[in-house]
Amino acid sequence: MLQLEQINKIIDQAIEEVRFKNKPELLYAPLKYILDLGGKRLRPRFCLTAYNLFKEKIDDTIIKPALALEIFHNFTLIHDDIMDKAQLRRGMPTVYNKWNTNVAILSGDAMCIESFQYLNYAPAEKLSQINPLFSETALQVCEGQQFDMDFEEMDSVPMEEYIKMIGLKTAVLIACSAKIGAILGDASEELCNQLYNFGYQLGVAFQIQDDLLDSFGDEKVFGKKIGGDILNNKKTWLLIKCQNIITPQERKQLDTLLKMDANDAKIEAVKAFFKEHEIDLLARETIAEYNNKALEILEKMRLGKEQKQQLESYAMWLVKRNY
Repeated sequence: MLQLEQINKIIDQAIEEVRFKNKPELLYAPLKYILDLGGKRLRPRFCLTAYNLFKEKIDDTIIKPALALEIFHNFTLIHDDIMDKAQLRRGMPTVYNKWNTNVAILSGDAMCIESFQYLNYAPAEKLSQINPLFSETALQVCEGQQFDMDFEEMDSVPMEEYIKMIGLKTAVLIACSAKIGAILGDASEELCNQLYNFGYQLGVAFQIQDDLLDSFGDEKVFGKKIGGDILNNKKTWLLIKCQNIITPQERKQLDTLLKMDANDAKIEAVKAFFKEHEIDLLARETIAEYNNKALEILEKMRLGKEQKQQLESYAMWLVKRNY
């Protein structure tokens, strides 16, 4: 079984070797640009990790489908950045900021199509299983994004609705990555489903952590401006939790802060309010809870000790992010 460092190296090398068409340049250049920005590349790594639990042979029949997950994810980032009006992605200009909105929309569309082409490198006998899974997941991600945008028009959002939204927007693609790897590794249906659920819980933890990092992370490490969610009054786990636990009088204070001009002063004021009510600590506790849910699922899997250790190491790597 490969070590996680070896899996990471294989994925990084495969992404470096990805080639898109050269012309029209404004269509394809953004695709390579965003892939080369880096990131954790957790989805293809999870896919290959799940596969390698059951099979040793590593070739394009697993590497290319794993890359399909990363390519699709980056398509969503191109479009998300337009909707969020984000200026930076991984410390560099977003695609729409570097080129323009029209280029970003069309390049994102092309990237989505490319992801399905990469998925088709899987063995023909597996396509009837992974194509519907990938397609349904892609649609769920769009549903999650729409719910996220719907929340922008709401004064408050129930926490259960928020968790459902991030489940669709983030967790299902991470879960899908694990299940595709398991399917291609000829795992049993039970294990494929357990790995999906394991990945789903990790995905929820990952997104809550992303919310936390957006407000309390290190900009150099996080790769984008800290406080962007605060500036946009985005309904994050932090804001929703804060709204749920404060008094009506404190809610008025928070609403006043949210109406401030979108600048650094607003970011610092809202962060201080969060700190005062220990929202950052509550977020970390919740992240740990979802991570533990994943580990509970792992414990029930009919896997060997080494296989379980591999998945536990992946889970630890995923949530070990700098604040």
